Amino acid sequence: MDDFTATASKPNFTMKLWRGERMCLVAFDVGAPEADLVGFAIECKPPGAKRFSPLLNRLAFSYDEPVGTAVTGDRLYSSKKAPFQKFRWVHFPFEPKQGLYTYRGTKMHMPSDGVLKAGASITLQISLDPVTYSGFVDVGFTRGFASSQAFRDKFPADADIDAIGKTIIPARADDGLAFVKRPGDIYRWMGFEAVDLIFGLLDEAVVDPSITLDVFAYDLNEPDIVARLEQLGPRLRVIVDDSTARSKTGVISGHGTAGSNESEAAARLAVSAGADHVRRTHFSGLQHHKVFIASRGGVPIKVLAGSTNFSFRGLYIQSNNALVFADPGIAGLYQQAFEASFANPGGFKQLELAKKWQLAPVNASNVPVHVCFSPHSSSALPLNPVRGAIEQASSSVFYAVAFLNQLKSGPTKEAFDRLIERPIFSYGLSDKAGGLEVIKPDGSIGLVDFAYLAKNAPEPFKSEWSGGQGINVHHKFVVTDFNLPTAKVFTGSSNLAPSGENGNGDHLLMIEDPKIATAYAIEALRVFDHLHFRSTMQAATDLTPAAKKAALTLRKPRAISGKAAWFESYYGVGSQKMKDRQLFAS
Repeated sequence: MDDFTATASKPNFTMKLWRGERMCLVAFDVGAPEADLVGFAIECKPPGAKRFSPLLNRLAFSYDEPVGTAVTGDRLYSSKKAPFQKFRWVHFPFEPKQGLYTYRGTKMHMPSDGVLKAGASITLQISLDPVTYSGFVDVGFTRGFASSQAFRDKFPADADIDAIGKTIIPARADDGLAFVKRPGDIYRWMGFEAVDLIFGLLDEAVVDPSITLDVFAYDLNEPDIVARLEQLGPRLRVIVDDSTARSKTGVISGHGTAGSNESEAAARLAVSAGADHVRRTHFSGLQHHKVFIASRGGVPIKVLAGSTNFSFRGLYIQSNNALVFADPGIAGLYQQAFEASFANPGGFKQLELAKKWQLAPVNASNVPVHVCFSPHSSSALPLNPVRGAIEQASSSVFYAVAFLNQLKSGPTKEAFDRLIERPIFSYGLSDKAGGLEVIKPDGSIGLVDFAYLAKNAPEPFKSEWSGGQGINVHHKFVVTDFNLPTAKVFTGSSNLAPSGENGNGDHLLMIEDPKIATAYAIEALRVFDHLHFRSTMQAATDLTPAAKKAALTLRKPRAISGKAAWFESYYGVGSQKMKDRQLFAS
């Protein structure tokens, strides 16, 4: 056992836990499944609890109402009565606690029709400590759209969720700074650990007069963030995007317009910090960084980076990630990029800083960290290592890349196109017009239709699914070989596209560490499995009642049903589902 995994075995049964960021991946393997094996029950005892509680499944063996009504995508059924017919499950505690979580996994059998019998059981413990590496780096994710049932559970059962949703985020992005937020903890809950990291660093800077803060901002419409930046006074310097776009009818929109929240925020900060502490730029495309750099006595001490925009959508609706490095070496690299961008953004790509990957000095946790700052003269510089890692991966590749569907060429596009044909486990998604393309565990591709989701998700997710101003999965990360010593994570603000690398102010991190790679891999599974299940529900929409029931009902053993058992497809030699089964419990 190490500090992010725990594993144990009994005859013909293995269970393994993987620590994520305030979440846990529970994985199983069975060498030779018994004919009556119908899945796994998972129970959890959080820190301080006296007894186990079962995790909940989305499906059951039977329903008291029509399957189309009973199966909503929510987790409603005790896994002791409706076992998971998967070899892995991500547990995302409703309100995570510090300390040891105890999990009990049990093989469930059905020796006769409708009668469940518990088989072998394994109990393991793991810490879901929210800090990734104490004193070095903390990774955080937003809660995103995936927890729609949990969102509803934050309000009374008879509450008008549609009405509540419309009070959580503004209808238009440029209404953000004037938007009156709901009282209570809903924003911290929706923003999850990423919000804790962002506001934690801001609050630290506000209360400590020895700290100065340099900020790169792209979207900037979250009123509490702007208010805290104002409190810093002249201890703040900020670079705010001023890009614009012209529609086919000649209408100009974007951050650079006079009516945008970014222009309003920049004007307010020019008053509080001083006009010479505020710069507007878009390099030759976008100022796309989302970065805070904290310094004390002129020496950088911390940096926040990642994909999370400082906006309502970025923090509270989209799936995003943020990292805080409490490391002067890494913070110093970002400080160099800020100074160069503040002084002369137009000349950035001619600098040595933009012509090579920067290896951060050795840190206390001995985690190799490399950073690449754009814009560059050649997009091959940042993207070839991503392609190389994908093509050299020997066990797995996970990816969530916003705007991936817009890539027409380049190293990452070529690597992703070839990936699905390779004999390793891969799982990923990209946004499509009107939906999300999901690469499923069996290697097939499914399109999650936002219009469908609009009918099956509460506000504020409903309006986001059917359109909205932007996308819903905003992550930009690639994880290779998370379970091996050679594990790598690529993440940051970069969209991994040649045009962005050549024109945008962006950063791309390469982190070589299994623990951090595992955190991103589990986040990928959390988001992807939710979307995969929604695509399964969508595919069942037009089926006959009998076919729909079969698709959305747990399977009984072959001896009872006369049909293939649920687990048989996981034992097809060389199949993606076999790799899925073997990867996470090994």
